[in-house]
Formats: sequence, structure tokens, C-alpha cells
Amino acid sequence: MLDAGYWILDTGCWRDAGCKIQVVGNRVNRPTGETGYTGKPANRQTVRKHPLNNRMAKDDTIAFKRQAAYRAAGFVASGMVVGLGTGSTVRFVLEAIALRLRQGNLERVVGVPTSLRTEKQAQELGIPLTTLNDRPILDLTIDGADEVDDSLNLIKGGGGALLREKVVAQASRRNIFVVDDSKCSTRLGTQWALPVEVIPFAWQVETDFLEALGARVSLRVDQNQAPRRTDNDNLILDAAFGPIGDPAGLDLKLNARAAIMAHGLFLELATDLIVAGSDGIRHLT
Repeated sequence: MLDAGYWILDTGCWRDAGCKIQVVGNRVNRPTGETGYTGKPANRQTVRKHPLNNRMAKDDTIAFKRQAAYRAAGFVASGMVVGLGTGSTVRFVLEAIALRLRQGNLERVVGVPTSLRTEKQAQELGIPLTTLNDRPILDLTIDGADEVDDSLNLIKGGGGALLREKVVAQASRRNIFVVDDSKCSTRLGTQWALPVEVIPFAWQVETDFLEALGARVSLRVDQNQAPRRTDNDNLILDAAFGPIGDPAGLDLKLNARAAIMAHGLFLELATDLIVAGSDGIRHLT
């Protein structure tokens, strides 16, 4: 048994009933190659990692997220209709907006939540809400991301709200995405599997399709190991391609599938990226 100072990195996976394809959440541990994985059985490495260092690194990440989120919330102005993303970073955005509303620095701001989770959080913080049908054009959307490349293209969907997040982003005049610097990659897919939202009727069909494209695919499950349902009552497949050489080409292939409701490639949607790290905050456009 490993002590608390160790963790395991798996560099591959073979397909069997218990295979979870080296994804933590939907984070890929060790992708190899340009289009996918080697397909070889897992080669395990033991890496020593002190628990205190783990805790400090986590604390730093939380601090970076908060800094970037508060910077992004500063772009919200009175009278705006604001798209509210989903995830741990967005929670800080909501806190910042709510604080400005309470202080009287903002007024007549309404939010369009991208998930039931965000809707509940915003209501608890006292942020007025509306719907996309009532306000179909948004001034600004603020959201997080799981991975971002040098062209400000993104992988999203770790929180399971990718369909509504993409719909809201497409309806927004401006999209600000907030990340800590660990989310930056030269190529999408280097760190994260690609979430793909599918209808339950055809999840196995789309699993086979994604595998034919070179991905290792896992059906996302909840803490009870039951298939996780989205707010739209769909399922999520996490497709680990490794570094994606042609995101636009993959986007077209996935969009052509009738059973795929959405996928986590957000291409040419970001107008702004706010990155927080040990060297401060960067604002990229």
C-alpha cells in the first residue's frame, strides 16, 4: 500500500470492463502521440509528492482562480445582461458580482445561468436572474475553462454544463474566460479529455465513433458509479485524444453526428482570456 506521500501516474490503458482511461475528472494524466494513445497496457510510475506540498499547490491554485475571477468580474457594468458560466472559478465570479451589487457599485445587472448549479449559487448570493429566451442577446459572459491553447481555443465541460455553456457563449457579444496558468497548453487535449454530450439512446454508438477517431473513451459516472446525467438529461463521454492536431477538423466531425448534442471544443468563441499565476494576472485578447 502506498503512503500518503505518493500518487500514481498511468501512461496508457487497455479497454476492459473496469477501465477508467487515466482520467481524473476529465483530466488526462499522460497522453502520448499526436492523435491519441499508444493503446498499450498501463505503465505505472510512482512519483513522490509530499502532502504539504500538495496542499500548498492547491491553495495557490485556489488563490489564482480567485484573483482571475475578481478581475473578470470587473468588466461587468451596470445595466448588463451577463452569462454566468459553471464551475469552481465561476463561483468566485459570482461572489465578486454579488459583492459589487451589495456595495452599490452595480445596478440593473441580470444573469443568465448556464446550469442549475450556477442558478442556485446565484440565487443564494442575491444576483437577479433571467432566461436566454427572455434576453436572447447577452452583453458579456464569464466562464472558466479546462484547457486553453495559444489561439484562445478551449476545452470545456469538466463541470458537465458544456451544452448550455456553448449556447450562452454563442449568444454573447463578449466572452471572457478565466483560468489559472496550469490550464494553458500548446495544443488542446494535452492535459484534458474532450467532453462529449450524447443522448442516452445512442451513447454506445458514439463511443464506438469516437474510438474510431483514435480516442480512449469513458462514460462519465457520478460518485455512486452511475452514469452522470446533465441538466439536459443527457450523458457525457470523456474522449482522450491526446494533443489534437486539427481542432477545427474534429469540431466538424463531431458536429455532424446526430446523437452528439455538444462537445467541449470552444473554437473562436473567446474574446478575452484572463490567466492568473505566480507571475501575476495576464489579460489576453
